[in-house]
Amino acid sequence: MEIKPDCLPCVLSQAIKASKIATGDVNIQQLILDETINLIEKYKAYKNPADMGRDMHLIVKKHSKLFDPYIKIKQDNITEALEVYGYLKSFLLQKQNDIVWALKIAATGNYLDSTIYSNLDVKTCIEQELHRDFSICDVEIFSDKLSQAKKILFIGDNAGETVFDRILIESIKDKDITYAVRHEPIINDITMEEAYLTGIDACAKIITTGCNAPGVLFNECSEEFLETYLEADIVLSKGQGNYESLSEDSRDIFFLLKAKCPVIAKAFGKDLNDYIFKYKSKV
Repeated sequence: MEIKPDCLPCVLSQAIKASKIATGDVNIQQLILDETINLIEKYKAYKNPADMGRDMHLIVKKHSKLFDPYIKIKQDNITEALEVYGYLKSFLLQKQNDIVWALKIAATGNYLDSTIYSNLDVKTCIEQELHRDFSICDVEIFSDKLSQAKKILFIGDNAGETVFDRILIESIKDKDITYAVRHEPIINDITMEEAYLTGIDACAKIITTGCNAPGVLFNECSEEFLETYLEADIVLSKGQGNYESLSEDSRDIFFLLKAKCPVIAKAFGKDLNDYIFKYKSKV
């Protein structure tokens, strides 16, 4: 997905928020913003929004001297998500473990994104969001492919929602499932260390993409990830960053996300904040 003009003020807004999360020093915040503005001026050099977003957050890490500025936010989100894990399992059981509801639970987890929202009451949000319909739901295609699949690659997004992904993965029986995470901390995205905290290792093999972008940049990915990606019968991509970097790839992919920005909503021809489960066939 190419960078649109509407992406640019969003990058600057994220830089302002990230700088305040990373440091209370206004001088350092100003350095971050100044360098981000220089980065935005060169936006045409970037492959996609995830590529540019990565460099913006590396600016935050450089000037704040913090390897993981979002570490507390991620830990809090995981803790909050684990607190409602039992509720989610019970909810899905009441729905006879229906795959649509399992997908809705995973999609609802995409609401836990500290780059967009803050100070969430997780339980209240879940109860409200679970009863919203998908505006696109290619579940019939997914169910058909799932019945024939042996290997599934699930590409994770933010840390808290990994607990919600775990619910979906646990509902899929007798498959070889791999869960891909970021190679090192970037924004509030899930890393290997945090993935183990969510308990998802009990139902999936955890690997990293090999790159530190909030998406998938193939030229930076590890051989292990690329091999897994190419061999998977199903690839399920979570969140906007993964969509931004994978939407134009030639292989078939299922995208599961909440359209939290106008650019993404327009790409799907839907409204802001709609839930999307979209199948992209091979090019």
